[in-house]
Amino acid sequence: MRNFFGGGSKSGHARDKGSDHSVRHSSGWKEMLKNLQRRESLRVLDIGPTSSTNINFITGMGHSIYMSNLVEEAARPEWMKRDEEGEPAFDVSAFLEANLKFSGRMFDVVLLWDASDYLPERLLPQLMHRMHEVMAPEGQMLAFYHAKPTAGSSAPRIDNGFFRYSLKEDDTVDLQRVGQFPILSMYTNRQIETLLKDFSNFRFFLAKDNLREVIATR
Repeated sequence: MRNFFGGGSKSGHARDKGSDHSVRHSSGWKEMLKNLQRRESLRVLDIGPTSSTNINFITGMGHSIYMSNLVEEAARPEWMKRDEEGEPAFDVSAFLEANLKFSGRMFDVVLLWDASDYLPERLLPQLMHRMHEVMAPEGQMLAFYHAKPTAGSSAPRIDNGFFRYSLKEDDTVDLQRVGQFPILSMYTNRQIETLLKDFSNFRFFLAKDNLREVIATR
């Protein structure tokens, strides 16, 4: 985990015209931005690849940011162990101990993005429980979930690209491909509600593509 303090300038970045870079409208980010604008000195946890844009954006608003790329870390082979039956299994306890200890810090905002879909399914319940534990009262978490295209849908095909989400000062986020990790699971709304059972409430946002957005409040 990396942490960054202090000020900065909210500078934009040039848009890459290539196929690995796009801009996406996000109602969830629009709501989270309002939260960041109306409050001071928040602690933000960004679960994604290190982004200088996000660091400058958040610190420029007077908040602090911590970053943890759980997807890349979870793909490392050392987390695969043998279970009691001798079958390969992801070592959830060791992973949480190594990657989700924050030395008592509590976060007001968590940007989980679409990390859940790229992580081992058996990790998700404990991950959500840990996120709830490290969030301050009334803290909010923004999460995206892939959904299978419905018949006749014009939404783009889901691939195994892994993207960095870069913050903008409006209701959009920049997406830039930074890796090639497989989507391990796609959750139904009911399954998402079960994963978020520790939270006091959550709100789904409609989207025109294959990403569902949720803001969960501790």
